[in-house]
Amino acid sequence: MVPLMSRLEEVKTLLDKTLGLGGRSAQFTADTPLPGNLPELDSMAVANLLVVFEEYFGCRIYEDEVDGETFATLGSLAAFIERKLG
Repeated sequence: MVPLMSRLEEVKTLLDKTLGLGGRSAQFTADTPLPGNLPELDSMAVANLLVVFEEYFGCRIYEDEVDGETFATLGSLAAFIERKLG
């Protein structure tokens, strides 16, 4: 039986696929900063990622729930998704 993917790994995989990172995220840890580290992560990419997360995780993400801290690190982004799924 294959173990379920951790939330961090799910977010990392979605980030890699959505931003077209070509596997670069494989080396990312929870502490990996996202802004400045990923030139692909602009405002349009953030909006696109939120839609991808909503579809994948089956949740609704509202604009006022997302701020700079949400996307500060891979870990903060995964923690945000975890809180949404509560």
